[in-house]
Amino acid sequence: MTTTETAPLTVESQTRLEAPTFDSVEDERLHRKQRLAAAFRLFGKYEFDEGLAGHITARDPELTDHFWVNPLAVPFAHIRVSDLQLVDHDGTIVYGTRPINRAAFAIHSQIHAENPWVISAAHAHALYGKAFSSLGRPLDAITQDSCQFYGSQALFDDYTGVVLDLEEGRRIAKLVQNNKLIILQNHGFLTLGRSVDEAAWHFISADRSAHAQLLAEAVGTPIKVRPEVAAPLGQFGEFGGYSFLPYYEQIVRAEPDLLQ
Repeated sequence: MTTTETAPLTVESQTRLEAPTFDSVEDERLHRKQRLAAAFRLFGKYEFDEGLAGHITARDPELTDHFWVNPLAVPFAHIRVSDLQLVDHDGTIVYGTRPINRAAFAIHSQIHAENPWVISAAHAHALYGKAFSSLGRPLDAITQDSCQFYGSQALFDDYTGVVLDLEEGRRIAKLVQNNKLIILQNHGFLTLGRSVDEAAWHFISADRSAHAQLLAEAVGTPIKVRPEVAAPLGQFGEFGGYSFLPYYEQIVRAEPDLLQ
């Protein structure tokens, strides 16, 4: 028996996870839609849904002034790729036969129009996010996980009811800039990403960070991470997109029908 000599695999020699590449715009579109359907299933699993509230969007890779979104009143836990609706920035449903959430259009159309870098945006009325939003302040860097939002979050502190007005959507969109998280006071969390993976992960982690902070403050005064330590973690890197991968693999294996 012969063996081929190869360099030993070490931590230092391991390459980082590679971002996906696509042979066609159709392949990239399908990738985004699959990730979007999986994100909805995960939001349903984690009970982020509440009634008709909640929406995640993905910018179309070809028609960049269009975005894919969930149809109104379909449970997150039932969303499949084939359920997703394609909407243009004028509010016309280009692909699909069901209505969509009016607040989803008012918010997401303006975010995508105002911020070309945003591929995906996620908003839901998750329990800990909406509880924390009532405090009217940003998340503190009290854990390694919450440090990812250091210097990359903003507070929208003027709650005026359900967002149905495009002007309200524009005001929220102006706050996006380079932020991962917008805290909608008295409403909940809105997260952004350069991919569906990033936006979904940011939402999951933001809600858990809110939970951790609420727990910590209930029993004492949390010690904050030093700014010089937290700041680098708050910059955009590859962490968000990569962190979504285990969740995606888990939900696709458990619920493969979401890819239909």
